[in-house]
Amino acid sequence: MARKRQPAARGIPEIAFAAPPGTPAGVEVLSLADLRRRVSPEALAKPQRPEFHQLITLASGELRQTVDFTGHLLRPGSWLWVRPGQVQQWGDVTRAHGTLILFRQDFLDRATASAARVEDPHAPALSTPSPEEAEALRIAEEHLTHEFHSLGQLPLEAHTAALRQLLSVLVLRLAHVRSPAGSPVPGPDETYLRFRDALERDFTRTRRVEDYARTLGYSARTLSRATLAAAGLGAKELVDRRVVLEAKRLLAHSDRTAAQIAGQLGFANPTQFSKYFHQRTGRSPIDFRRSVRRETS
Repeated sequence: MARKRQPAARGIPEIAFAAPPGTPAGVEVLSLADLRRRVSPEALAKPQRPEFHQLITLASGELRQTVDFTGHLLRPGSWLWVRPGQVQQWGDVTRAHGTLILFRQDFLDRATASAARVEDPHAPALSTPSPEEAEALRIAEEHLTHEFHSLGQLPLEAHTAALRQLLSVLVLRLAHVRSPAGSPVPGPDETYLRFRDALERDFTRTRRVEDYARTLGYSARTLSRATLAAAGLGAKELVDRRVVLEAKRLLAHSDRTAAQIAGQLGFANPTQFSKYFHQRTGRSPIDFRRSVRRETS
């Protein structure tokens, strides 16, 4: 199960992956009943930033989860994918029965990780598969669960390889759940992927699309076209959303001052940060912090 780290410098509690004794490092499968026995509801309800992937699916009941300030309602057949670095808050797990799958990204081979787009921080968290897709995912989840709990029936190396293959089937199917219109969701092109990776690396250094375009060898217009096709919004809006998301995380889940957050996010001064945040959210940083903490108190 996961292991809580001391709060990082940015103030958001981080959860590291800790494999159960005797099991392959990198993956764990447990029921929500197991989770309830291990972790108190009060601890689950606190904001946390896991350093690993989490897949949650229900067999019965319902579960409300918050991922980066967006609420999601899980019902039987739906799946929630929480990626490393996203801030998560659990809802009331006493009303839900299902499965929780934890895995480190490096447990998958590179080809699978690429095909399943596991590094995409903008991928939708909640998936609602069609009945046919839901059945395929259920079978994949059952096979993975059975193999995880069959430790000792195979040599450890073979058991680990089987788990890796079964997890690969599950994440590949989940990543390619069809759109509501019934057509496969197209994968983003290389231009968008390179921009997304550069943004994740450098959003605290620059908010100018032109800087990313120059670094990547594209024009700003090319980046905007690629971003619009892949994410449905322009390149500048994608940059702004990433900066605002990190600002919200820090305001909601840390005690750093607005001046400290401004410096961490690359703003010249707190006034510039406050104006930028207000223009994009309609609230000042301090008002946002107060409102979020009232809601979660």
